[in-house]
Amino acid sequence: MGRRATIHDVASAAGVSVSTVSKSVHGRYGVAPETMRRVLEVVERLGYQSSLGASSMRSHRTGVIGVLVPEFEPFTAEILKGVGAAVRGTGFDLLAYSGSQDGTGEGWERRSVSRLSGSLVDGVIMVTPSVVNVSADVPIVAIDPHTGPADLPTVESDSYHGAQLATRYLIGLGHTRIGFIAGRPDLRSSALRDAGYRSALLEADISFDPSLVGVGRYQVDASRELAHQLLSHHDRPTAIFAANDLSAIAVLLVATELGIEVPGELSVVGFDDIPEASRHIPPLSTVRQPMQRLGEAATKLLLALMDGETPKKTHLRLPTRLVPRATTAPPP
Repeated sequence: MGRRATIHDVASAAGVSVSTVSKSVHGRYGVAPETMRRVLEVVERLGYQSSLGASSMRSHRTGVIGVLVPEFEPFTAEILKGVGAAVRGTGFDLLAYSGSQDGTGEGWERRSVSRLSGSLVDGVIMVTPSVVNVSADVPIVAIDPHTGPADLPTVESDSYHGAQLATRYLIGLGHTRIGFIAGRPDLRSSALRDAGYRSALLEADISFDPSLVGVGRYQVDASRELAHQLLSHHDRPTAIFAANDLSAIAVLLVATELGIEVPGELSVVGFDDIPEASRHIPPLSTVRQPMQRLGEAATKLLLALMDGETPKKTHLRLPTRLVPRATTAPPP
């Protein structure tokens, strides 16, 4: 028709009233099965969709779950896959939303939740939020929460144990000069990975060396710069543990640029096990966190809250495990 189909178009094509179309679309009583079938066939053929906003004003439900992410990158993509799997069959649609951070990087969630809640979504999942004191008229669950006191329900991986596994593995290979590229300082996951790294050094009687540690903020550019600093040092580390896979891959690229052989001269371990980790040449040794399961668990928790239930646990921590591949070996 060259324009968006309206409810009047559907009514005319199906030979019924506008109220019959509305009842059929929303599954209400008072419409004969054959009539409803005919209406829904026309709805499908014309591509008609009722207005979310208007539907929300009438029923106070939108049938949509919102997922707020700071940016679309491999980690959040895997989270969204898990959310999508958990939503399938529930009748809810999924809205992935990346809010404008206005250059500050903090508090964007408040603005985004304010825009979406009550009129566009029935519940919100926030991924790696920059704040925790977000309030709304709809339930909220945070994945990989901020370092502050978590009043919100949260779902996260066991970052502390995962960092211990990575560092212990490198120590077990014989490394004693182990660099660490930390993540975002405002996230609990980053603080726990830092603590796990230090704990593994301590239990092995290896002194913590601040010159081997820097903040990559889970970002490629910052991690590349830090990797250049670490690997250009006269007494460079023989191994580097990066707090996420993107940072670890940045280290591998810098090592190639500097002519440092991996794993012959440098071992590298990441964290996450994003799809790019196994596809990289050489494949990246890493700590696997169950990213899709994080999305699934957060969605199930949110659905329970939206139904008015009181879950037994509102702070969930999922296990991590080491995945050795081709970027790690004993030191030269």
